[in-house]
Amino acid sequence: MVRLLRLAGLAAGALLQTAAALEVNFADQTDVFEAASTIAFGLMKYYTGNNTGDVPGNLPDPYFWWEAGAMFGHLIDYWHITGDETYNNLTIQAIVHQSGDLRDLMPKNQTSTEGNDDQGFWAMSVMQAAENNFPNPPADQPQYLALAQATFDLYVSRWEPQDCNGGLRWQIFAINPGFNYKNAISNGCFFNIAARLARYTGNQTYAEWAEKVYDWETEVGFITPQFTVEDGAHVEDQCAQKTEFLWSYNAGIHLHGAAVMYNITGSEVWKARLDGLLATTVEVFFNNSIIFEQACEPFQVCNIDQRSFKGYLLRWMASTAHLASHTADIIRPLLQASGEAAALSCDGSGSPGVDFRGHPGTACGQDWSKKTFDGFAGVGEQMNALAAVIYTQGGASAAPVTLDSGGTSRADESEGTTKKSKYDFAPIETKDRVAAAFVTVAFCLGVVIGTVFMILD
Repeated sequence: MVRLLRLAGLAAGALLQTAAALEVNFADQTDVFEAASTIAFGLMKYYTGNNTGDVPGNLPDPYFWWEAGAMFGHLIDYWHITGDETYNNLTIQAIVHQSGDLRDLMPKNQTSTEGNDDQGFWAMSVMQAAENNFPNPPADQPQYLALAQATFDLYVSRWEPQDCNGGLRWQIFAINPGFNYKNAISNGCFFNIAARLARYTGNQTYAEWAEKVYDWETEVGFITPQFTVEDGAHVEDQCAQKTEFLWSYNAGIHLHGAAVMYNITGSEVWKARLDGLLATTVEVFFNNSIIFEQACEPFQVCNIDQRSFKGYLLRWMASTAHLASHTADIIRPLLQASGEAAALSCDGSGSPGVDFRGHPGTACGQDWSKKTFDGFAGVGEQMNALAAVIYTQGGASAAPVTLDSGGTSRADESEGTTKKSKYDFAPIETKDRVAAAFVTVAFCLGVVIGTVFMILD
């Protein structure tokens, strides 16, 4: 079974501080689930949304709202695979509270900063809840399917053909840096959610939009002929000049969406896209079968957001293996190797500068190639390790359900209508575009310069 190993020794005649570490037998599913429970406990010690006076669904600084939404997606899969209900009520409470007054995942507490990708990560988590038959909220509360549909409707209303011939902007509001940037993750959220709604509901309109978004991303060059997924581009030059950073979550979100579309259609076109995305993803983001965030992890410059990315790729790869069985022989050995390496990284102790509140000695690190704790700890690292460990159990969870195969999440009474959030701004005017351009260019230039200096240093 999983053991919290008690390590003690003598050095220079003094008793060393005792610590605990994970030891996992991956051939024993019960052992793996116990390890996952320990990692999940360490993760949820960061969460304060259930504390008196705090906001359900929020993580404390420095973590943004979107990462909390992503975290609950991991917890939904944790329940689905292990059967542990410990965090179910917290998850339901968070989703209901953060659904917003209009039940569109645009809560008032996030309206000043929420972007299309932020909304999308919460929408993908509620879609996951629907597909996994996660316990539903009370009937008078927002329902998972309805929340995903409301997000889709808002995405349709924000589709913008006048700049770059289509696509979503990164930001929803013109006041925010990045408003003049269209990127792969925002449009990947649109594509992924549309594909999954098509599969879950059987509504062809969702599939048509998934096809439209994917085609636009290939036309604009976010998805290249080599099936790399580049970060994005600015609207000032009609998205001509791409930002070529490659991030694991961009690869994963499109890989999974393509798997869903292939599952629905059986199309050779979608199979070719899926296989191309998978081959490139393996080539770019795995080294000796272990996943890594290639743009920042080797240089130890990943920011708070980026330190959570690879866990999402693992989630979407695991689901891809269910949806497109021909990919399983490629994907499952990678999940196994990454899970075993991740568990070895979970031996961090409460040393100075390490913010960890779980069982001493079980903090999970960032760089799994080291196969020991590397000094980086936080929500992203715990989320990644939790994902890596549970997804080694490929046969423990069922394929995503649909309305026709036992799905219990339902739409609300407004199904079929287009919702417009009361927080959406009026149509964009020229003065708004000019102001946003200055802010966005300054912001993005700062990010690029900062990244370059960190790498060179």
